[in-house]
Amino acid sequence: MAWSQSGAVELTCTKKWFETPDSVTFELSPNSHEVTFQFKPGQFSSLGFDIEGNKHFRAYSISSKPGDSRLRFTVKRVPNGLVSNHVVEQLEVGQSVEAMTPVGQFNNVDCAPQAKVLMISAGCGITPVMSMVDDWLANEVPVDIEFLHLAKSKQDAIYFNKINELNLQVDHFNLNMLLEDNRGTDYPQGLISLEWLQKLVADFRDRTIYLCGPTGFMEVVKSVLEHADFDMSQFHQESFTPAESEPVVASIVAGTTQDQAVVKVTVPSFGVELDAKPGSLLLDALEKGGVPVIAACRSGICGSCKCKVKVGQVQSSSTETLTAEDVENGFVLACSSQIQSDVEIALN
Repeated sequence: MAWSQSGAVELTCTKKWFETPDSVTFELSPNSHEVTFQFKPGQFSSLGFDIEGNKHFRAYSISSKPGDSRLRFTVKRVPNGLVSNHVVEQLEVGQSVEAMTPVGQFNNVDCAPQAKVLMISAGCGITPVMSMVDDWLANEVPVDIEFLHLAKSKQDAIYFNKINELNLQVDHFNLNMLLEDNRGTDYPQGLISLEWLQKLVADFRDRTIYLCGPTGFMEVVKSVLEHADFDMSQFHQESFTPAESEPVVASIVAGTTQDQAVVKVTVPSFGVELDAKPGSLLLDALEKGGVPVIAACRSGICGSCKCKVKVGQVQSSSTETLTAEDVENGFVLACSSQIQSDVEIALN
């Protein structure tokens, strides 16, 4: 059975190590030999971890290659992050982790490269672009790779040794690593300008560009490319945060009242009824009520928190993975929907 067709599999952590002081890489192996890990390099999976008696899901990019016997992920600690801190501090070899079907449009299959590519990443954004590079190299795809990565310091640079070794050993892989603590250069701290991009990769306009990193960083890079008259059909980016420019979609208006001080959230199938503040996230209310909703990416791109607004109104900033028919029938993503009135929710 192929993992991509199985929906979800229960895996076991078989290896774990620190990449940096606040990030770890871990490998997950199947409990049987019947699962094959096929996915598109760059995609992510929603992983479920048992934490204090409850299962919590988060979406993480897959850093291994398709066809490998194990899945590999790299997770960086997020301040006050429930799951990331659990993974860094408490995940142990031998523990079970549930892995959902791989998803994501940011990959090197759907976003096929030209003969030359430029991979731009910052922080833990290196994980999906590294998976793409590993895939090209393993399959001897004739693509010229420029790799531009930003990190705070050498100690904070994920895969530091690996990408430096590739730079030395692979003729068609060229690395530019910019470290924010590199005080001996005139590198603009934390920024990428058109001047610097031209200096580092003079032929960037002739390349397919793949970008992943913090939202603010990606917005800056995208703006630079647009002002440089780059062919944006050759630009691909990943983000676990919905873009601010995404349209707000009103969903299911029936018997609603605006300007309420408190709104009611009911989920009849689970016997849940609770109060929430207007404008608060539907996901927060569902989790508060103990509704077993899966919230993996928590940013409106994986679709795991899909639910139906049967009565009432929400405003949604993302409809990723939802069809036009889904929206018409009242389905929303709980992590990206603000409650506007009393609502009745169903998980199916």
